[in-house]
Amino acid sequence: MTKFSDLKLDPKVLKAVEDAGYETPTPIQAGAIPPALEGRDVLGIAQTGTGKTASFTLPMISLLKRGRARARMPRSLVLAPTRELAAQVAENFDTYAKHTKLTKALLIGGVSFGEQDKLIDRGVDVLIATPGRLLDHFERGKLLLTGVQIMVVDEADRMLDMGFIPDIERIFQLTPFTRQTLFFSATMAPEIERITNTFLSNPEKIEVARAATTGENITQGVLMFKPSRRDRAATEKRDMLRRLIEREGEACTNAIIFCNRKVDVDVVAKSLKKHGYNAEPIHGDLDQSQRMRTLAGFRDGSIKFLIASDVAARGLDIPAVSHVFNYDVPSHAEDYVHRIGRTGRAGRSGVALMICAPVDEKNLADIERLVQNQIPRLDALEGTATPAAEEAEETAESKPSRSRSRSRSRSRSNSEEPAAEAPEPQEAEAPRSEEKSSSRRSGRGRRDGGDRDRGGNTPTGLGDHLPDFIARSFDDRQETPEAG
Repeated sequence: MTKFSDLKLDPKVLKAVEDAGYETPTPIQAGAIPPALEGRDVLGIAQTGTGKTASFTLPMISLLKRGRARARMPRSLVLAPTRELAAQVAENFDTYAKHTKLTKALLIGGVSFGEQDKLIDRGVDVLIATPGRLLDHFERGKLLLTGVQIMVVDEADRMLDMGFIPDIERIFQLTPFTRQTLFFSATMAPEIERITNTFLSNPEKIEVARAATTGENITQGVLMFKPSRRDRAATEKRDMLRRLIEREGEACTNAIIFCNRKVDVDVVAKSLKKHGYNAEPIHGDLDQSQRMRTLAGFRDGSIKFLIASDVAARGLDIPAVSHVFNYDVPSHAEDYVHRIGRTGRAGRSGVALMICAPVDEKNLADIERLVQNQIPRLDALEGTATPAAEEAEETAESKPSRSRSRSRSRSRSNSEEPAAEAPEPQEAEAPRSEEKSSSRRSGRGRRDGGDRDRGGNTPTGLGDHLPDFIARSFDDRQETPEAG
């Protein structure tokens, strides 16, 4: 069996790896590190949770041990799709480079430009950045990429999903042609393959698992959910989630709960906290400092349930996640692989459960087609509606009847006639309404003069009194003397 000591890493790096408690490399590490140390381009394809970060961090530190960084000209560049993943790469660098004098800078959103500029001005060996913030610094004239010797693109398929491919292509063009490129992805979409063919030179391809496969140590299940009523769907689905958590019992030491929309992340987190669960949300609209505090709390165990959007689905290394709950079926099948990859890491077992509503069945079929396996169906949970939900439903059903009774009581109280005399006006009105309806059916409307042609009848609507000016004849008006 291969050990880290067999990979020809720098002794100082090996000592840091031993301090971290690692002895045996994962398959992607054993395959990617040797060609990377030889200076070759590497194309690594492996499912999430297999140790891709160390696959490029360890050889990069070993290769950069000699040399000195110059101001505003980093010697290596690591691109990550999200702030959290970039921060995680920075943590890994600190862990494995602690016995060296290499320096780093982290360029992500939500942090002051001034602090980042100071680090770049001193000169850094490793620059870890998200594409947008990197280009912001470059366009402001604070950064030069002509000194990049090693360029790493991590989670490339996530870059594709987030629309970063044009930025990646531009950054490639800003770096020297002679750079070494390490390219890592969990899946291999056609657009990703096009980029690798364009910007990588005869890469060593390491594929340790079939693209878009899920870990065998992860127990999966899907609960088919059909709400009793459309207006109760959201409430009953949240209740279903709580029952799934309760059914797992003590085995659920902590969990990440994924939602498709940011607004649902906040709603689910608020609902869980209302029912006594230790839960916090994390998504792209939160401040970076708050997101980092939430992640730190989840790592140290002070937060048990992390409700997240897909911003936390890729690349985050939180080793001891016992469960993943997919509150929503992912819209993109590849996201399912990355979501459930948050559990069952580093050889541990994990559980991934999902709730599927009727509208999500097409997305579920896409996932099963991608992973080439059917996800086991879970038995229906008994009593999906809580007493509070049933009470709210009964209240909602009883509201219309009460509103009708109130309107009737108001009409009775506002009436000046006694209740016994109420039928008399209705009887008087009935012939008139029948007469109107018969006139409409016969086609003789009032404008057609249907009533006036009968002769001798007083015009309807003027009552018994006829004004004098109407009764005057045409001849009477003619008797008025003409002016001189």
